[in-house]
This record gives sequence, C-alpha cells and structure tokens, in this order.
Amino acid sequence: MSLQKTAESLGIRYFLVSYSDLLGTSRSKLIPVAAIDAVCEQGAPFAGFATWLDLTPADPDVFAVPDPASLMQLPWKREVGWLAADLWMNGQPLAQGPRNVLKRSLERAAQRGYELRTGVECEFFLLTSDGQQVGDPFDDQQKPCYDQQALMRRYDLVTRICDALTELGWQPYQNDHEDANGQFEINWKYSEALLTADRQTFFKFLVKSMAEQDGLRATFMPKPFSRLTGNGCHIHVSLWDRERGTNLFSDGRDELGLSPLAYEFLGGVLHSAEALSAIVTPTVNSYRRIHARGTTSGATWSPNTISYSGNNRTHMIRIPDGGRFELRLADGAANPYIMAAALLEAGLNGIDQHRHPGPPLNTNAYRETATGDMRILPDNLLDSLRAFQRDTVLTAGLGQSFSDAYVKLKTAEWRDYSSQVTKWETEHTLDC
Repeated sequence: MSLQKTAESLGIRYFLVSYSDLLGTSRSKLIPVAAIDAVCEQGAPFAGFATWLDLTPADPDVFAVPDPASLMQLPWKREVGWLAADLWMNGQPLAQGPRNVLKRSLERAAQRGYELRTGVECEFFLLTSDGQQVGDPFDDQQKPCYDQQALMRRYDLVTRICDALTELGWQPYQNDHEDANGQFEINWKYSEALLTADRQTFFKFLVKSMAEQDGLRATFMPKPFSRLTGNGCHIHVSLWDRERGTNLFSDGRDELGLSPLAYEFLGGVLHSAEALSAIVTPTVNSYRRIHARGTTSGATWSPNTISYSGNNRTHMIRIPDGGRFELRLADGAANPYIMAAALLEAGLNGIDQHRHPGPPLNTNAYRETATGDMRILPDNLLDSLRAFQRDTVLTAGLGQSFSDAYVKLKTAEWRDYSSQVTKWETEHTLDC
C-alpha cells in the first residue's frame, strides 16, 4: 500500500519528513499527502550546508528519502505523520548521514548473523518556559528521586506522554521522578537498534511538544544545573542471532548471566571508551555531568572511571541481570543513531580481537580512587575528540567521511566555547 493510501486510512493530511544532522538536531519538511508518494521515490530536497552536515553552498542538494516502516502518527496532532528519512546526495547515500552510518554498521553485523537490540532511558527536565528554573516550584526536596508528590503534580503531562507511547505500540512500562528536582524518566520496551534510534529521536520531539502545550520547556541537556543531577541516557545492549531469534549475550552458567561473546563485546566497548565518549557525551556541557561534584542527593548517577561491574551504578558499565549490559556513560545530547553505531563497532571489534574485559569490580567508584590499570574518562570534549581521532576502531567502523566531518564540527564547537570569557574568569582573575 502506498503511503498516500495509508494516510487516507489513518486520517493523515501531512507528513513530517525528518532527518537527524550530525549534532542530533531534527530537520524536517512538511509534505502534503498528495505529494508523499513522489517524495518516497525521489526524496525531499534540502540545502545540506544549512544544517550540521559539514557541507558547503557549492554542494548539491541532499535528498531526504523517507522510510515508510518508520511512520509514527503524532498522538497530539493525529493529522500529521512523522517519517524518519535517509539522506542521499549525487545518487548515493550521504556517508556522514547519521541514520546511514547506523544502517551500515547494522548491515555489517547482519552479515555475521547478528542483530543489535537496544533500550534507552531518556531523562529530561521540565522547566519554566524561559528554561531558567524547574517548572514546579514545590519540587524542592534534597533527595527528590521517586518523589510521589512531585510525580503526581505532573500526572496529567506524564500520563499523556505515556498514553501516547502506548498508542504508538512502544509498550511503556514505568514512569518516575528522577534524582534531580524537575527531572523525569519514561521507559519503553527495547527493540532492534534502528527502531530504538527512530523512537528515541521521536520521543524527544514528542516530550518537548507536549511540554509546550502545558507552558513548560522540556530539556534533555546533560547538565542544565550545576547543583542537580544531570540527564543521562543509559543504553541497554544485547546481541541476538538473526535467524534463531536467540539472545547471544545470555548464559545462565555465568555468575552475571553473560556469555563469552558478551564479555568480548563488552571488552571492546571498554577498549574504545575514551573515543566513545566523543560520541555519547558529545557536548562541552556533557563533561559537567561526567565529572560533577556530588549532589545533595548523594550521587551524580554518572561514571568517572572506565570500568564495569554487576548491579553497581557507580561504574561505566552495569550488568543488572543476565543477557544484557547497561552503558551509563551516554547522556541526553547523544545522537541516537551514531551512539548505537559506535557501540556496535566497538563491540564487534571486541569480538574480533577477543578483548576480554577482565574481572568485574565491586567497589564504590565514587568513593575509592582509581588504582592499577583503571582508566579515567576524558575531562572534556577536546580530550575525547583527540581520543576519537586516535582510535582506528571507531573512525574506520563509522567511516572516514563521517569521522572527519564530526571531528571538524565538534572541534569548531570546542573552539567557540573556549573563546568565551565567563563570569567565573572575571571574578577570579580580573585583578591578577
């Protein structure tokens, strides 16, 4: 069935044909139903240099070719359908297009009989419309995590979001008030990695849109307030047999429930952790969260060391139960497509090179100083970008065109940040 006919059966009048640029910003065109089948064949043209794709005005248009399987009808405006799109230029997939990057990595895994499945925990703040403070003035506890009163004061908005996810078929299973004042999390069932990345992209759009309806501003910024816990995006990872549909990470004989293959995959992630930081903690602000001082709640909920453990939240990787592991490094600014691709490339290299991660650590990494061979996560974006450039696993796996473009844009971002004179500097060094 054509998308036009699908739209007519669903009452859709317009489609948002959407793609993610290298910085994770969603870009769209609004296409009337009568034109959507032609757009599916030819793509919607965009001036690529006008978004973060490392293109110039001399480059030809990029064409966003929608994926009909990604269709999501906006629950808050049902006459609009959202479509994730792949970018093409000069008749070829755009090498640095984030969705294209993930699809290439997934195809390489598929050739080996693997399917990556992921689940994400997207934390967000609900702020006043100007974004300057927590939207609920009564949400002021020192330990606000799971605060029943604050959760119920946002009942209408949280349940509207959860109901929307149910309507979309995502199978949401819990909603909670997180560790910071004004911070929430809504969880849905894990799935194949491309579908999860599409859903994560749409989720951010959905949450922001529904918050605006209530006069609020939702943000996934890693660390909007220095005194409060930041927004993580913990990602749960497992590798499955494509033909048999079995979890290749699961092994009931292991103390933590992981197979030898899972440990090698995990070892690959640890091996490339510094470089991975450039992808999953991708902004200057990200490192406010990673190396934050303890909050009044008692913990930052983010890692500092490159380490793994069982059900222990102080390490970079946690194994909460058998058959999967949780990367706690990623934050709300990570591009969903590139994050999944980088994890997969690091993990596949771990399998190829048999990178066993060594024994798990059961220490409290927040209180005990790193010793021995334990590595520390990068202190800032520049350090992580330099690590990424040195890491041939990720640069080769994600592609040189992507890697060069990403480093170029992110280095420019770092230099722009570094050129700013802050209030802290004048307060501390004006009279030097």
